[in-house]
Formats: sequence, C-alpha cells, structure tokens
Amino acid sequence: MVFLKRRQVLAGLGTGLLFSARVRALRAATPRNLDEKPQFDVSPFQLGVASGDPAPDGFVIWTRLAPRPLELEGGMSRNRPVLVDWEVAEDEKLGHVIRKGQALAHPELGHCVHVEVAGLRPDRPYWYRFRIAGYDSPTGRSHTFPLPGTAPARVRFAAAGCQHYEEGYYTAWRNIASEPIDFVFHYGDYIYEGPDSKGRVHEMNGRPFQALRRHIGPECYSLDEYRRRYAQYKTDPDLQAAHAAVPWIVTSDDHEVDNNWAGDTDQDGTPPEIFRLRREAAMQAYYEHMPLRLAALPDGSHMQLYRSLRYGTLMNTFVLDTRQYRSDQAYGDGTAPQGPDVWSPNRTMMGAEQEKWLFDRLGRSDTRWNLLAHQVMMMNLAHRRSPQGELLYSMDQWSGYMYSRKRLLQFIEQHCSGNVVNVTGDAHRHFAGDLLVDPDQKEPVSVEFLATSVTSGADGVGDDDSFSRSVRRENPHLKATTDQRGYVLCDVGPDVWRADLKVLDKVMERDGRLSTYASFAVERGQPGLQKA
Repeated sequence: MVFLKRRQVLAGLGTGLLFSARVRALRAATPRNLDEKPQFDVSPFQLGVASGDPAPDGFVIWTRLAPRPLELEGGMSRNRPVLVDWEVAEDEKLGHVIRKGQALAHPELGHCVHVEVAGLRPDRPYWYRFRIAGYDSPTGRSHTFPLPGTAPARVRFAAAGCQHYEEGYYTAWRNIASEPIDFVFHYGDYIYEGPDSKGRVHEMNGRPFQALRRHIGPECYSLDEYRRRYAQYKTDPDLQAAHAAVPWIVTSDDHEVDNNWAGDTDQDGTPPEIFRLRREAAMQAYYEHMPLRLAALPDGSHMQLYRSLRYGTLMNTFVLDTRQYRSDQAYGDGTAPQGPDVWSPNRTMMGAEQEKWLFDRLGRSDTRWNLLAHQVMMMNLAHRRSPQGELLYSMDQWSGYMYSRKRLLQFIEQHCSGNVVNVTGDAHRHFAGDLLVDPDQKEPVSVEFLATSVTSGADGVGDDDSFSRSVRRENPHLKATTDQRGYVLCDVGPDVWRADLKVLDKVMERDGRLSTYASFAVERGQPGLQKA
C-alpha cells in the first residue's frame, strides 16, 4: 500500500464511508523508485515494534526501518521506498499466521510502517512481526477489544508519560511491560525537545542535578532533529518492551513540539506562520513514531488526535487534544492568580469543534464508564509560595481555562454524573482528587487521577515538601499527591473503578523498587474518591 496526501484521501468523505473509502484510496501500487533488493549489514529494526488503537476486529502495528537510528535517514543509505513483510498470528511463536501482507516504507515518512490490521476476532491476544531482507523484527503482542454489545468483567490499563531521557531510567516502562493489562494510555511528552544539557549541573528539587543520560543534538526544530530525538528515546530497551507487550492509545502534549505551546503560539513569541512550520515537522515525526491510524496522518501543521474507542459495554475512552485548539495561556505560561481572563468565554481549551464532538459522544454514551483521557490537570488546584502569599494556579492547566472547565463539568453533571473518570498527566507528580464545578459545591461530579512522570523530575522529594503541604492545605478535594516517578494502574469493573498510584523509590539508578503509594476506588453513580 502507498500513502497519499491526507487531503486526497479524506477530501469529500462523509461519516460512515471514511474507512472503506480510505482503504480503496490506498490500493496497491509500486513506485518507480522502489528498492527491490534492499540490503542491510545490521537489523533495520533497531527501534522495535508497537501496536495501538485497538478495535474489536484489529489494531495498528508499527515499526520504523532504522539500521543506524541516530544517523541521517536512520542509516537507510539508499533512501528509497522498500516493501516490508508483516504477519499476525494467534500464537506467540507465530506458528499459526492468520493475516499477512506487505507494506511500503516511504522515505518521505522516515521509512515508518503503519498497518491497520482488520478481520481479527474480538477480545483476544495476537502476536505480530515484520521482515525485510532476511531480518526479523522483535515479536510484539497486541489485543483486540470486545464487541460493542458484549459485557466484559473488567478492563485494566496503565497511564504514563513525561519521560525525559536525561532525567532517569525507564524502569516504570519495564514494570508496565510485566503488568497484566489490556492497554497503555500515554498522555504525552513522549520526547523532550530541548538541547543536550552538555553535562551542566543545575538545581532540581532544591539540590544539584546533572543529566543521567544526555540528549544528542540541539533543540529540535527540523524534521531530521525530531526524528533523531524519537530514535534516541526508542532505542531504550525498557520502552521497547512496554510497546511490544500491549497496544497503546496515545496523544501528544507540549514537549513533542515545544514547551507550553498553545494553538499557533509558542513560548518565545515566534510569529504564528513560522511556528506552524515547526509544528508541521514535529507532528510528522510524532506520526512516524507512534502506532496511529491513517486518520492521524498530519495535514500540514494539523493532526487529528481526538477520537474515541469502545471497550464493550464497560467503557468508552475519549482521547482529547488540549494543545492544538487552545487559546494562548493567560498571564504567561506559569502560575498566577485567577484574574478575569481565566474566566473569559472568548478563551478555550478544546476549541468549539472538539467540544461539540465530545459533548455529542459523551451525551450518547451507553457504557458503564466513560474515560476522559487527556494531557493536563483538570482539578482547580491552588497553592501558596508562603503562608501569607496569594493563591496561585497553573495557567497551563484547566485552572487557566475556567470557562471551558466549567462547561465540561456542568455537562458531565447534567448528562453523565457518576460514571466519568479523568486520567491526565504532565504535572510530574501523582495527584488524585474530586472534581467540583464550583469551589463551594459539596458533591463532586467526577474524579481525576493524574499520573506522575516516568522520569521527568528525576528521583523527586516525596510528599512532605512545601508544595505538597500547601496544596493539601488549600484544596480539600485533593486526596493524595507525591513527587515520585511511576504510573497509574486502573482496574475497571462494571460497578467499581480502582486506581493504584505506583511509585519508584529511584530512577537515577537502575532497578528502582516499585510500590503502591495509595489506592482509591470510585463507585459507579457515586462520584468521589474513597480509599481502597
């Protein structure tokens, strides 16, 4: 199959016909510059394999050919399209292959491969691999979702993100690879775009810090620089293990492009038409390295990331995009008191089109639970820098977009109170708490589990630092927080949603010890966190 321009594939397509029309548009073809006899002196599968966006009849399988990942073009010296064989089997040894084919790896897309496998049986595991020029990829394991009308007893998933390469080992991913889960939700900050720290010592968590592992190259602006950064991260064996273990559902946050970007605005005052060029390169690199469907193929500087996935009658997952459509942050990108701009109806977090899509789908959802999977904290979390200081809020989180926040929480209260759970990230700490429409409201309408970082923030300082004490004192709806690395593990049944806040005692050394910091349960129909 070949990739056409996204606008050629999608232009004029209506609802219900999108998938079949896309398949017809991607009919078999052979480019004139096809490399019919590719040769490698080392395996081209240095970046591993991945699967994602599972459905009842299939999923996406991914790889990228890069025999020398950190070189220009990934070491693909002839830099021409090549055909890659793929196969999907019902057993781990791939003895019973039930789907197979060939996919074109295009140099225009960094020789990545995305295969949308279909025709599989629902709610069961499958194994897959790729092959080219006598080399086999590692074997990956994926899993189809249940049929929409079936009632599974449970679904388990891990939520994680913020994996700054310089600030720790990916021990969390190694542990996630061993968890008995159905999928991973990655909330964003898969890479960090900043330059090599050059071994400089700076302050982190109130103490001297020096990078454990160093970025290669300057801050990312070009497509080649973003590709190299993804390649560097993906060479990590623990990250590869987690990708190969289960399907992933992914969305991007800010560092896949630039810290705290918002819509057409970056943090440096770059003209929007120039910043969009950077966004275009960053989003292409993101697509090239994630197990995403063709619908997410970027069209210029835009990428379709918000979408929904259904797990039988048990759970609908609504993946949100709170970067591409948001207004610029009020009062800068940091923390500030909540002035009038925070409440302005002229400022948005999701944009009108995405909000309409979410309200329509969420209002019609008939599953036991609804998961809102997004990037940044929804709790309206206040803190003070000193006991007598003013109340401060993050302008980059939903607390900087209170009009949008209130609209969403009011919709949940009116249409689906008691079965909506938010899972978010970006704050480099675990947070768990209740969501109130207004501060003086007594009963929550939803809950939030914010997963801490995989490495960002290094080993952290625990839960007795000044910030932890301040947010616990100022926010009665906050039930737990700690500055440690790890992930959130969710176990969802028809009537109870349980979440464990997993933490590692260290990430600056290998083999950190994993433990559970806190566990909470939510009963369907009774929004509000209870200690489990």
